[in-house]
Amino acid sequence: MAKVKTVFICQECGYESPKWMGRCPGCQKWNTMVEETVRPSLSGAAPAKQENKPALLNHVQLGKEPRMVTGFPEFDRVMGGGVVPASLTLVGGDPGIGKSTLLLQVSDRLGKTGRKVFYISGEESVRQTKMRADRLNVSSDKLYVLAETDIQQIEQHLQSVGPEIMVIDSIQTIYDSEMSSAPGSISQVRECTGHLLRIAKTEGIAIFIVGHVTKNGALAGPRTLEHMVDTVLYFEGERHHTFRILRAVKNRFGSTNEMGVFEMKESGLVEVTNPSEMFLQERARGASGSAIVAAMEGTRPVLVEVQALVSPTSFGNPRRMATGMDDHRVALLMAVLEKRAGLLLQNQDAYVNVAGGIKLDEPATDLATVISIASSFSNRPTAATDVFIGEVGLTGEIRGVSRIEQRVKESFKLGFTRAFIPKRNLEGWSHPDGMHLIGVSSLAEVMRLAFGEEERIPSGSEFYNPDAT
Repeated sequence: MAKVKTVFICQECGYESPKWMGRCPGCQKWNTMVEETVRPSLSGAAPAKQENKPALLNHVQLGKEPRMVTGFPEFDRVMGGGVVPASLTLVGGDPGIGKSTLLLQVSDRLGKTGRKVFYISGEESVRQTKMRADRLNVSSDKLYVLAETDIQQIEQHLQSVGPEIMVIDSIQTIYDSEMSSAPGSISQVRECTGHLLRIAKTEGIAIFIVGHVTKNGALAGPRTLEHMVDTVLYFEGERHHTFRILRAVKNRFGSTNEMGVFEMKESGLVEVTNPSEMFLQERARGASGSAIVAAMEGTRPVLVEVQALVSPTSFGNPRRMATGMDDHRVALLMAVLEKRAGLLLQNQDAYVNVAGGIKLDEPATDLATVISIASSFSNRPTAATDVFIGEVGLTGEIRGVSRIEQRVKESFKLGFTRAFIPKRNLEGWSHPDGMHLIGVSSLAEVMRLAFGEEERIPSGSEFYNPDAT
């Protein structure tokens, strides 16, 4: 009989040690080392496998493996066009955000296309899953349901069902009976995920696994979990609001810049086909401290409102807080405003917010951010039909951005008639009739034109170059 070996594993980062330590050397957390039994080596017990041989990449033949379209355009966009066979996808999000609802509806859509789906619930019984399915109007004849947490039993049922898609809800409840550690521990999560990865690649099954998140919003378990899977999706949103955002932070088969927007209703998740209209529907007209920007989320332009509140500070050091964007970037832009535009902001608190819960991380949103801060500081609102697109440099110049044509067309579609864009982006593309494009090259120039000097712009011109005589 093989000797049983135990190690101490950190439940936060997965660091292993032969002895107990109060503080983990990997993540520097206290009291996270837990003793777990290491599975003994089963040499000679594994069945013989077909030997793989090296092959020239140019000689590898590709079969026809089209993506499996779910019928959820928002979901398919984030996945890169559909579900890839033999892929392993990890879906994370806060408790109660709608991960199980999303995957059950996706399973129903895939089942109605004729594909066999195997939904395994480790947190609900079959009857409870059926109750939730009735509420969501899930009625596919190809959807199989099982309440099981043993990975060995799941694999046996998998052979009898023979599905094309499998859903595990959730990975923290699945365990391997050959290991003595408790379900949800680092060893169990890592081993079960590796087992599912082998099933996906050898059987050609697309597998979705639901992962819990920590208090900090990161996926629970070791970081190796995210490296093992092909795609990592995050389902975001406030529990007390109806809108949900699906993002891909890792995707081996598509872009990670795409975003899917859903609305949670009584009958489940409903796609939002026009996110820009949703983000702007509660915008206050005529209020200072507000500016609209056309941001790019992957291939989709999205119009969002950037809000700012600037007020005199009551402390020695003024506060700089931002929600939905990098607060360090906001502090940098305020320094540019003070140096290049002459605004005295060193004794002002500044709070910047991106309305709607969306997160902006591209430089093209700089111009709307500085305009909203200047609008709040001077208490002068921007025009309700203005949109601001551009990157702001440290010398106060307005730098060019990509995909200006899509941004402007989306703005015009939603009723905006004037766009402040970098001067270098003026030429070389077709513009909508009735949309006035104002090319600006400096921060002082755009501030001078944005606040109350509309008469300088010819009413019939489609382009306006401030340097033109």
